[in-house]
Amino acid sequence: MGQQLNKDSFTPADHVEFRKRLNSQLEALRPIINKAGFSSGPASFGAELELYIINNQSLPCAKSEYLLRKMDHPLLTEELNQFNLEINLSPVAAKGTPFQNMAEELAPIYKQLKHQASHLGSNIATIGILPTLNSSHLHRDYITDMPRYRALTNELTSLKGEPFLVDINGEDSLKMTCDEVTLEGANTSFQVHLKVPADRFANLYNAAQLTTPLVLALSGNSPTFLGQRLWNETRIALFKQSIDNRIPGLTKWRQPARVSFGHGWVRKGAFELFAENVALYRPLMPYIFENNPPFAELCLHHGTVWSWNRAVFDPGKNQHLRIEYRYLPAGPTTIDMMANAAFAIGLTQALSHETDELLARLPFQYAEYNFYRAAKHGLSTNIIWPQSTQHGLRESAVTDVIASLLSKAADGLSELAVDSGEINQLMTVIEKRLSTRQTGSQWQLKRLAQYNTKYNKETSIQYMLRDYLDNSENGTEVASW
Repeated sequence: MGQQLNKDSFTPADHVEFRKRLNSQLEALRPIINKAGFSSGPASFGAELELYIINNQSLPCAKSEYLLRKMDHPLLTEELNQFNLEINLSPVAAKGTPFQNMAEELAPIYKQLKHQASHLGSNIATIGILPTLNSSHLHRDYITDMPRYRALTNELTSLKGEPFLVDINGEDSLKMTCDEVTLEGANTSFQVHLKVPADRFANLYNAAQLTTPLVLALSGNSPTFLGQRLWNETRIALFKQSIDNRIPGLTKWRQPARVSFGHGWVRKGAFELFAENVALYRPLMPYIFENNPPFAELCLHHGTVWSWNRAVFDPGKNQHLRIEYRYLPAGPTTIDMMANAAFAIGLTQALSHETDELLARLPFQYAEYNFYRAAKHGLSTNIIWPQSTQHGLRESAVTDVIASLLSKAADGLSELAVDSGEINQLMTVIEKRLSTRQTGSQWQLKRLAQYNTKYNKETSIQYMLRDYLDNSENGTEVASW
């Protein structure tokens, strides 16, 4: 979806040619990623951080164009809504202090961005869903005026043929309809990339899928939407429903959602996931690129299927495969986000050596069950986890499972040659969060409950967000707030 388009509507001929190119590029991809040694070599990491722009009333502020122009920074880019921005961090080698390196690159960009925003009486917020967002911010006027976003909006709404339905139940309940995909932009994340060798992709990707519920339970930072207390990670439900163009009752069988946890364990390698996306999902934006850049149409289509863990093929000069972790929320602080990334990558690497045994004990449907339970209940949930000796499935407290795997996450990072001091620092952040049971979501809900005893809902949310921003600016990990 990062590719630039120059039109927002498409002809039947575009659809025909696009599908032809999809099939051709898919077949061209197979021998590349199946070649011995493809994407081998030292691991590297990358990340993208999505942000909110807010005004002095802590409401969304549609000033992305102004800030992009003033910043003129190559790592800063627009997002779907005009009150969001994205910082794309440079890839870093896993060896040494990669998370410190990413944090050091992020800090001056973030500082300069806040400085430029201050000239507008505005600020920058790093949070999964902005608590003060309201229905007035969910109109097409807030969508960034670029062909790719107009095309996405036009195609999704046209295919749906009716408003998108959001129905989320938590401590409170929310049921609403919306005609626009601006809802999707309400979700801001910290997307992390791990370069992986092709011959180990299946084991690594399956390990990432298996352990995603653990990391998600520990990293929640979006417990509210439109003033309602919903899921520990409301983003998971909201993102899926906000662009769900499936038409209820159209078929007697369950159509695949464009936002999903996946459709099964990977059997042999990454090619399966690219082939699956071509076979299961209608192209949303059949844009035909001039001069036939390598794999452009395939990458564009792949970017319009939003798996929570996504396979990425980089067709550039140094072609390689990556796993993109897309489920982590933005915030609360840089150290929290780096710890989340480290925990996810460490678990992936460590458990990738055990997937044959682990997956035999846990059918995929239960991994998906774990994912949604963790999104809804966070650290208070139970999940179904493989046991060393097992005669039937049983639930375990997610906190117990996390505690039992902390040392493995550290071992996985060590295997990737991450410096021991950095591993200890980030795993200590995770241990402290686990011991206090205080995630960003839990802190928000507790502080909101305190203000609710004194003020109305709107004022309580504003005061809670004010405190959140103060703490976030301080930079101390959320477990210490």
